[in-house]
Amino acid sequence: MTKNKTVLAWIDEMAAMCKPAKITWITGEESQLEALRAEAVATGEMIKLNEEKLPGCYYHRTAENDVARVEDRTFICTPTEVEAGPINNWMAPDEMYAKLKALYNGSMEGREMYVIPYSMGPVGSPFSKIGIELTDSIYVVLNMAIMTRIGDAVMKQLGDNPDAEFVKCLHAKKDVNPDERYIVQFPQDNTIWSINSAYGGNVLLGKKCFALRIASYLGRNQGWMAEHMLILGLENPQGEVKYICAAFPSACGKTNLAMLIPPEYLKKKGYKVWTVGDDISWLNIGPDGRLYAINPEAGFFGVAPGTSTKTNFNALESTKKGTIFTNVAINNADNTVWWEGLDKNPPVDATEWTGKKVNGPEYIAQGGKLAHPNSRFTAPAKNCPCISDKFEDPQGVPVSAIVFGGRRAKCAPLVYQSRDWQHGTFVGAIMASETTAAAAGAVGVVRRDPMAMKPFVGYNMAQYWGHWLEMGKKLGDKAPKIFHVNWFRKDDDGNFLWPGFGDNMRVLLWILDRCDGKVDADEVAIGYVPKVDDIDITGLDMTKEQLKDLLTIDNAEWMKDVDDPDTGIKQYFAQFGDQLPKEMAEELDKLIANLSK
Repeated sequence: MTKNKTVLAWIDEMAAMCKPAKITWITGEESQLEALRAEAVATGEMIKLNEEKLPGCYYHRTAENDVARVEDRTFICTPTEVEAGPINNWMAPDEMYAKLKALYNGSMEGREMYVIPYSMGPVGSPFSKIGIELTDSIYVVLNMAIMTRIGDAVMKQLGDNPDAEFVKCLHAKKDVNPDERYIVQFPQDNTIWSINSAYGGNVLLGKKCFALRIASYLGRNQGWMAEHMLILGLENPQGEVKYICAAFPSACGKTNLAMLIPPEYLKKKGYKVWTVGDDISWLNIGPDGRLYAINPEAGFFGVAPGTSTKTNFNALESTKKGTIFTNVAINNADNTVWWEGLDKNPPVDATEWTGKKVNGPEYIAQGGKLAHPNSRFTAPAKNCPCISDKFEDPQGVPVSAIVFGGRRAKCAPLVYQSRDWQHGTFVGAIMASETTAAAAGAVGVVRRDPMAMKPFVGYNMAQYWGHWLEMGKKLGDKAPKIFHVNWFRKDDDGNFLWPGFGDNMRVLLWILDRCDGKVDADEVAIGYVPKVDDIDITGLDMTKEQLKDLLTIDNAEWMKDVDDPDTGIKQYFAQFGDQLPKEMAEELDKLIANLSK
C-alpha cells in the first residue's frame, strides 16, 4: 500500500503495543468490503437486513453501556492546561500517553488490526486532509467506508514523502469497559487515541475527533476554519445558487434545515434547496478572497428517532440503501428497521435495541423504547435526493452567509443580523439553547454552546474566538454576513409562534436578500431585524402583527441573559480570564449599553 517510512514506522509501533494477530490494509475495493460484511454477519457483529426493501443495509447493536459520545471521557492533551482551555477536559500529554499505553498493551491479541487510509474531503482537493485509522473493528471499517473516502487512492495522494501530513488515529475496542474508556486528542501530535468504546461517535475518528477537534487546531495554525456547520445551496427561480453555512446545537433542527424541502408556495415559484453537508464545514479563503466551504465527510451519521417522511423526507430516503443502522429496532416480520417517530405503527413482532424480542405496541405502552433515543444511521450522502452537484467539488462552494441558531422561548427574535464580522463572532460566542424534555436535567435551562462547538473545539475556546476575529480581518469586505435565527420562540401559553421546517426557507430568503443589499432592516439593540413586510408569509396562518411579535426585542429579557449568575453571558466569558479577546469584551459592553438606552 505504501513505501512512506513515517506511516510504516508508526503502524509498526502501534502494532507492537496492541499485538494484533494479523494486520490488513483496507484498499477501498468493494470485494474486500463485501467480504468484511459477510464476516461481520457470520460472527454476529452485524445483521443483514431485507435485501429487497433495504438493499445493502445492515444492523449493528452496541453494548448497553456504549450508546453515545462521552464528553466526560474526552480529553484535549496539550502541553499546558491554558492551551486546552476551561471547557475542555485536560491532562498533560506524557501522563495521558502513559495511562493509555498500559490500556492498549496487548489490546488486540487474537484480533485483526485494520489499516484504514481515509481522506476528509474529496481526494486531491487542496482543502482536504488525510488520516489513517488503525482499528480492530469491522464495524468501524464499514462505517468509515460510508463516512469518508477510503483506500488506495488516499495513500497515493499522501505519497512517500516522510514529512507529509496525516492524522494518526488508533482505536481498540478492548473490553468496552466504561471506566477505562478514553477518547483523546493530542493536537500538537496530530494524534487521536480511542479505547474501550465501539459506538460510532467515539470510534469513527474522522468525525468529530478529526474533522472538528484536530481540524480546528490545524485551521488556527494554517489559516482556515473547521466548523460544526451544515452547508446548503438555495436556488432561486432564475437558476442562481447561493450558499449558507449554519451552526446549531443539538435538538435545534440542523439536519432538517440542511435537507430542507421548500414549502409548496415557494416550490411552485421555482425555489430549490441543495445539500452540500449536514454537519461539518471546512472553510478556506479562496483565490478570489472569498470564503469557501467543503464538507469533509462522505456520509450522514444521523439520529434515527424522529426521522420520518414528514420531518425529513430526504434524510429518510438517504437510508434506503447501503446504510448501517445502529441500536434501532428490528421488525422481525420482514427484517426491516423501526424507531420512534418513523410512523405510528410499531411492529408487533419486534426486537428492541438491546436484543429482547417484544410485542412492540405493548412494550411502548409500558413505557419502553424500541429504539435507543440516540440510535443512528450511517448513510452515503450520494443517496440524498437533494445532494448538491458541488458535493465533490474540490474548490468547495462560496459562502454568502453564516447563520447561528439556538432554541430560545423568549429571548432571541426569529432572525437578526450582526452589525459586522466582529459583532457576528460575538453573536456566535454567546449562542445558547434551552434544554428540552428530551435532555437530561431541568427543562428550560440555558446552556451556552458557542458556535455549537462547545464539545468539539480542539483548543482554548477564547483563542478560537480570536482566530475567528483574525479570519474576519483577512476576509475584509469579502466576509460573509453573519445572522442568528430562532425557530423556537413561544407565546405566553407555550405555543410555538413560527411554523418551522420548510417555512424556515422564508427566513433564509430574507438573509440572502440582505447579503445582496436588496432589502433594508431596522437597527435594534442586538443588531438588525427585518422590516415586517420583507419576510414573505404568503400562505401562512400568520398575521403581520404576529410576525412583528416574532421580531421584537425585550431588552429586560436580554439583560437577564447577560446578568444571570449561573448561565449569563458575563459569567460565561469570565471563566476565560485574560484569554478572552478584548473585542469580545468590547462587544459585551456595547450590548449592555444598547440594552440600557
